Amino acid sequence: HVQLVESGGGLVQPGESLRLSCAVSGLTKTTRCMGWFRQAPGKEREGVAVLQTTGRNTAYADSVKGRFTISQDDAKSTLYLQMNSLNLEDTAMYYCAASGWRTWCQLLGSDYGFWGQGTQVTVS
Repeated sequence: HVQLVESGGGLVQPGESLRLSCAVSGLTKTTRCMGWFRQAPGKEREGVAVLQTTGRNTAYADSVKGRFTISQDDAKSTLYLQMNSLNLEDTAMYYCAASGWRTWCQLLGSDYGFWGQGTQVTVS
């Protein structure tokens, strides 16, 4: 039983920051990928940031490099996305996702079989 529950979304002005959280159950201590994806109105879902749970690699979309940081707590029970310098193009529904066993993580939605319900981020 895997459960991913996002929180932390909201309405912010350009230049401000938000931190998203994803509470994880059912896969703690397992070697896998965890990530954040987003979908804006009229656009396809895109990978934002991903993390390999043993620390092997992280990857970021070019549009968020230098502004967003993905991390997890020591117990691997919570995944975070720190979002700084937000701009209008960051407005989207943000989803937390988890893969099966995997040692190298990519920004590919097809690699992730478990998804949260999403949390809305609006920058205006």
